[in-house]
Amino acid sequence: MLEHHGRFEYSNITKRPVYDWPNGKRLAVYVAMNIEVFRYGKGKGAAIAPPDQATSHNVYSFRDYGNRVGFWRLMDMFKELGIPLEHQLNTAIYDHHPDIMERIREHGDEILGHGYTNSDEQGHLPEEEERKLIQMCTDRITKEEGKAPLGWMSPWLSNSEHTLDLLQEAGYHYVMDWTSDDQPIWAKTRNGKILLMPYPIENNDNRALVWFRYTAKEFADMIIDGFDEMLRQSKDQPLVYPISLHPFAVGRSYRIPELRRAFEHILKHKDQIWLTRPGDICRHIESLPKGTVPGDHY
Repeated sequence: MLEHHGRFEYSNITKRPVYDWPNGKRLAVYVAMNIEVFRYGKGKGAAIAPPDQATSHNVYSFRDYGNRVGFWRLMDMFKELGIPLEHQLNTAIYDHHPDIMERIREHGDEILGHGYTNSDEQGHLPEEEERKLIQMCTDRITKEEGKAPLGWMSPWLSNSEHTLDLLQEAGYHYVMDWTSDDQPIWAKTRNGKILLMPYPIENNDNRALVWFRYTAKEFADMIIDGFDEMLRQSKDQPLVYPISLHPFAVGRSYRIPELRRAFEHILKHKDQIWLTRPGDICRHIESLPKGTVPGDHY
């Protein structure tokens, strides 16, 4: 037999119960912004340079641009377009870039736990150290925002065999680290269940622009083509269409016009979709009758 994670069972998306999002919509669309802080000269780099240059001043500067410039340009665009956002947040932001948090609060956005810094993964940590990291980040967000985050994304999506258990035990309702479905599904933990929120690996500017080296136009076309096809498919089943952005990548001036084109296209269909945030998707899933969502018996 093949090795298996044991977190959820196989489920064919065409044979599941059909349900609606609010107001009878079938396609939920959300935008995830990765708000990250990096160590200088230490930790993980970015795929713009050979591995031996991953901790150089050049790579650090490339990513630092996101918080100094890219974030602000993107937030101006999303305010102009009236698009709600969710931000997965390294809590080092509170100490190093507090004005970013002021802008996020002004926009009324959802905040997720996302570790302390994106220079460090969490999947290699011993269980007790990982528990402390999750609790430290949760406590900081709760203190600063007045409420605990509903969702978590691990830095670099890194998981240990205990990550889902620890997140559920820390009070998290959903996690973005598993990317195997277009609908939210429940995963089994040792003390209950946690929701796996659809999250894009390819519909993601860091992968598309930095790793795969698509042009800004190709990335925008990918967003549009994916949206159009998901909207067509959602006539038969509820779906989630997530878009992931990193200010240090897509926040460059020459890339923003194409990104704006993609979102203007989506907004032309605003009356057909639920333009939302993942926390609201999670709350809706939790309100559905038993037997509707795969894994809700866990």
